[in-house]
Amino acid sequence: MREKILQKVTELSQALLKAKVMVATAESCTGGMVAEALTAIAGSSAWFERAFIAYSYESKYEMLGVHPLTIQEHGSVSKQCVEEMAIGALQNAHAQLTVAISGIAGPDGASAGKPVGTVWIAWAGQHMSVVSQRFQFDGDRDSVREQATLAALEGMLDRLRHIE
Repeated sequence: MREKILQKVTELSQALLKAKVMVATAESCTGGMVAEALTAIAGSSAWFERAFIAYSYESKYEMLGVHPLTIQEHGSVSKQCVEEMAIGALQNAHAQLTVAISGIAGPDGASAGKPVGTVWIAWAGQHMSVVSQRFQFDGDRDSVREQATLAALEGMLDRLRHIE
């Protein structure tokens, strides 16, 4: 999986350089894995701006502006939460494209309707609408986090086509 992630980062880096776009991440369940993958290749400072690791509710409120009612009503693993995280990252960074991730990597944390492996990812950017997607990944904690990282990178690559 690590090799796939690095291949995707290489592809993404070329697209970001061509588009002259900076990116930022807002991560919960991945704990910075997307940011780590993005900075694993030389030259990433040309297109990687910053990362927010917002694991607690408070960090989501304070760093990214997620409204407390969003988490109360929908939970932190929800479309609403990741969309607010992505927008908050866009507003608090010097980036034109952001990705936000929140999920249940396991082995604990599952609830009714949100089994282990449930991950929400949202992408936001200047001059584009916020897009989010729910994923249901299989495997252990590491596998869920790696699959979420790859999905986040693939989504960023896809969203680059929508930035003017």
